[in-house]
Amino acid sequence: MGNIIEFMRYRSQDLADELVNINSKQLLRDNISGFGMKARVIELAEHIKAALFPTLYEREIHTADHLPAIVLDRINTVIMELNSIVEDVLINSCNKQERAGCNAGECRRKAADVAVCFMEKLPQVRYMLGLDMKAAYDGDPAAKSYDEILLSYPSMEAVTIYRVAHELVLLQVPLIPRMMSEYAHQLTGIDIHPGATIGKSFFIDHGTGVVIGETTQIGDRVKLYQGVTLGARSFQLDDEGNPVKGIKRHPNIEDEVVIYAGATILGGDVTIGKGSVIGGNVWLTSSVPPYTTVYNAAPKPIIKIKKDS
Repeated sequence: MGNIIEFMRYRSQDLADELVNINSKQLLRDNISGFGMKARVIELAEHIKAALFPTLYEREIHTADHLPAIVLDRINTVIMELNSIVEDVLINSCNKQERAGCNAGECRRKAADVAVCFMEKLPQVRYMLGLDMKAAYDGDPAAKSYDEILLSYPSMEAVTIYRVAHELVLLQVPLIPRMMSEYAHQLTGIDIHPGATIGKSFFIDHGTGVVIGETTQIGDRVKLYQGVTLGARSFQLDDEGNPVKGIKRHPNIEDEVVIYAGATILGGDVTIGKGSVIGGNVWLTSSVPPYTTVYNAAPKPIIKIKKDS
């Protein structure tokens, strides 16, 4: 114990100063988006979930009469916190791009507009999540109730945060949507990029290890199982050897497709046609027509198309 006391007396201040100096240099060089940003974004995500599903997250609701006031408080908290976080991120992004020419006032006005626009989207987000919840109930014989899905299904957690983060992507908010989606990834093992486009009544059964890339487009009533990857092939490089950004890299999954565990589908030019079934552990880098069944059998996948479709 004596050596710990000696450290605290003679060494800890120097060590603290050294760490502050390192962080100060990084802040000046990288212009990090505000202090405590990760914790703030996680807290914001939790407030949004509580506004969307108040009976799930609130502990102080004793009767239905309490609900309006509690939800109102959450909504007001969300818009204030979202405005503050978006403001910090926009000013930081502006400083990186414009250096001394950043117009902080314009960033603040844009942050306020974003916050209001996002809040107006919450009823539609909640409606979509209701369809996702029903898809989980209809798509899993083990589901006994909607309560069970809301309280225990990792896909519901991941899809809730995805749908929230995706609205921020549509509003062109940098950084925050990706932080939210990575928070969901940590919680559930499901990695959905917030830039992906996902239609109505989406369900991921079990979920662990699912990866959905940024430019993936998924239709309505699609069901995935654990370990599915909707990914990209090798990246295109520019003349300087850097990955080309902003191109379509991930597949299109049309309506009513089912993709079983461990399947990997790669490439922005790949489309899985409506009503198709992709078997477990299948590797696909080319499109399949509607109403196609694909499954593994040595030495290559077997493809069957329903004749009556």
